[in-house]
Amino acid sequence: MCVAFATPAGAQSPLPAPQRLTCADAMALVKGKGSVLISPGGGGMPERFVRDRSQCNLSEIAELRFVPTRDNPECPIGYRCREPEFSDWDW
Repeated sequence: MCVAFATPAGAQSPLPAPQRLTCADAMALVKGKGSVLISPGGGGMPERFVRDRSQCNLSEIAELRFVPTRDNPECPIGYRCREPEFSDWDW
């Protein structure tokens, strides 16, 4: 995985892959920057991780996400913004 700041297109700088960071360092990176892009190796689509709901669009919800790090195979690195589905509403 490759990490880059979530900045305007063409202005992204690669950061250390999450597998090279400890869980605490990866969480601190997301918390400190507010928003980062993580691209899986092999040309996969990058995924945006945010520190909290305030980094999402008004219509989006924040869903806790996990990535493998050097010391934790399921590190709660931050949140992913996404549009809610019908099943997300608490009826």
